[in-house]
Amino acid sequence: MKNAVETQNLTKQYKTTLAVDNINISVPEGCTCGFLGKNGAGKTTTLKMLVGLNKPTKGSISIMGEAQRYGHQGTKSFGYLPDVPNFYGYMTAPEFLDLSGKLCGIPKTTRKERIQSLLKKVGLDKTRTRIAGFSRGMKQRLGIAQAMINHPPVIFLDEPISALDPIGRRDVAEIIRSLENTTVILSTHILADVEHSCDYVLIIEKGKILAQDYLVNLKQKHASNTSKIRFLQESDAQKFAQKAIESKLSVEVVNPVEMLIRAEARAAIGILHTHGLAFESLANHTPTLEDIFYEVIQ
Repeated sequence: MKNAVETQNLTKQYKTTLAVDNINISVPEGCTCGFLGKNGAGKTTTLKMLVGLNKPTKGSISIMGEAQRYGHQGTKSFGYLPDVPNFYGYMTAPEFLDLSGKLCGIPKTTRKERIQSLLKKVGLDKTRTRIAGFSRGMKQRLGIAQAMINHPPVIFLDEPISALDPIGRRDVAEIIRSLENTTVILSTHILADVEHSCDYVLIIEKGKILAQDYLVNLKQKHASNTSKIRFLQESDAQKFAQKAIESKLSVEVVNPVEMLIRAEARAAIGILHTHGLAFESLANHTPTLEDIFYEVIQ
C-alpha cells in the first residue's frame, strides 16, 4: 500500500535539547492515524516540521510521494490545524473560509459551493455568530473546515480534541471519522480518542518513535503473551499473586480480585490447581490501547 506520509531520519535539535531523534515514519494512505505521546514527547515539533513551519536539523519528508522542503510546501498536498488555532474574530465562518479559499487559489465560482458543503459537514452551516463569539468546540470545527478547504489528500490535526468538553470531543471525533478518501494524522495524549477514531497508531516518547502499525496488529502482537484472571475472593487473588511472582511471572493488579499476567493463560493453571484457588474467569487478554501505550513507553 502506498504511504501518504514518510520521513527518513527526521531530526530536530534545539541547542542542547534533542526534541525529535532520527525518526522514520510511514503512514499508509487512507488511514486515520493517531500520533500518541505524553506532553513534551515531540508530537507538535514533528507536525510542524511535516507541514513546513519548523526547519528540520536533518532528514527528509515526503507527502503523497512528493518531497517536501522547509518554506517550499505547496498548498494542495495537505491541510493543517494547529494546536491553538487563531481566527479573525470579526469575521463569520463563511467569511473566514472564503479568505482561506482565496489563499489556496480556489476560484470564486468554486469557493461558495465548497464553503457551504464544509460548513454543513462540520455543523456550522446555520451559525450566524461572528467567530469572536464561538465556543472552543465551534472553533475546532471551523479549524477542521479550514484544513479541508483545498480538498487535500492529507490533513494534520494537532490536539484537535483534548481541550474540549465531552460533547465537543464527541462532535469533533465524529467529524474526523466521517472524512473519506483522506489520510488524517491527529496528535493527542488522550488514548481513548485514538482508540475510538483511529485505525493506525504512532507512539513517540522522548523524540523517538517506539511503535507504529495498524491498531489491530498492535493488539494482536501485545495480546500474545498476556492473560487476565478474575477471582471470587480477594484472599485467593492475593495468594495467587504471591505464588505467581515466586514462579517468575509478571503480575499487574487491576483491582483486588483481578489481575493481568505477562504469560499465556495456561501458565496460571498449574498455580491455581496446586493451591486450590477458586477463580471466576481466566483467558488470554486482548489489550486496550492504554495497555499497549504503557507497555511500549516503559
